[in-house]
Amino acid sequence: MRRSDFRFLDRLRVRWAEIDAQRIVFNGHYLMYFDTATAGYWRAMALPYAQTMESLGGDLYVRKATVEYHGSAHYDDLLDVGMRCERIGSSSILLVAAVFRQDELLVEGELVYVFADPATQTSRPVPADLRALMQGFEAGDAMVDVRVGGWDELGAQAKAIRTAVFVDEQSIPLALECDAADAMAVHALARNRLGLALATGRLLEHAPGVARIGRMAVAQTLRGSGVGRAVLDALLQTARERGYREVVLHAQCSAAGFYRRAGFVATGPEFEEAGVAHMEMTRAL
Repeated sequence: MRRSDFRFLDRLRVRWAEIDAQRIVFNGHYLMYFDTATAGYWRAMALPYAQTMESLGGDLYVRKATVEYHGSAHYDDLLDVGMRCERIGSSSILLVAAVFRQDELLVEGELVYVFADPATQTSRPVPADLRALMQGFEAGDAMVDVRVGGWDELGAQAKAIRTAVFVDEQSIPLALECDAADAMAVHALARNRLGLALATGRLLEHAPGVARIGRMAVAQTLRGSGVGRAVLDALLQTARERGYREVVLHAQCSAAGFYRRAGFVATGPEFEEAGVAHMEMTRAL
C-alpha cells in the first residue's frame, strides 16, 4: 500500500498523550486516527456529515474495524492518514485506511460502515446519490460547483450561509449584515454535488479600476476544505473579466492568513467593524 493509492490524506502530529509505556503510539489510538481522517474525508467530498445524513434519511454505523500494524509511530512524528472508499455494497461501505510517516507504511486497516435507519438501526440501501458521489470522488471528479450571478438567482442560499456565520455564530446584528449593496453586487455561491450551499461572497466596485470583495462566508464544518478559496478565486476571476486592476477587502483578522495565501497584503492597521477586528488588504490583478 502506497501514499499514491489515496486521493485523500489527513495530516496530524503525534501528541504526548497518545504514547504508551513503550514510548510508541498506543495501538488503540490508530482507530482514533482513522476516525479523524474519516471526518476529513467527508470534508474533502464537501459533505457536512450531520446535514448530509439527515438529508439522506439515515446514518452510518461501524460494523467492523480491523487494524494491521507494520511499524510504530513516536511522539511528535508527523503522520499522513490516507482514507479511500474501496467498495460500496447494497447497504455497506468499505473504507480502507493507512498511516504513513513520509513514505513508510506504519499501519493499515479497514472500516466497514452500514447505512441504517437511525431510529431502529436497521440497514437500508446506500442512497444512489451518496454512492455516485463517493465513486466520483475516488475517480477524481470535482466535488464543488461555484456559480456566479445576481442576488435574484443566488440570494436565498447566500443569505442563509451569511446569517448562520455572521449573525448566529459571530453575533453581528442582522441590520448590519444585510444592506442594499446586495442587489447591485455580483455574488459567488459554492454548492456541493447534493445541491447544498457551502460558501458565498460578493463583488462590488470600490473605485474606478478597483473592485471590493466582501461578505465572504463559509459553513463552519467546511472551513479549511478549499471551498472558501474556490469562491474567492471565482470572484477574482470575475473582477479580471470586468477589467479591474486591483481588489480590496476588509478581512477579519482571524482570516488574514487565508487571504495572504491568496496573494493579498495588508495595507493598514487593524480596526473594528461590526464589533470584529479587521484589516484592509489588497491584491493586484
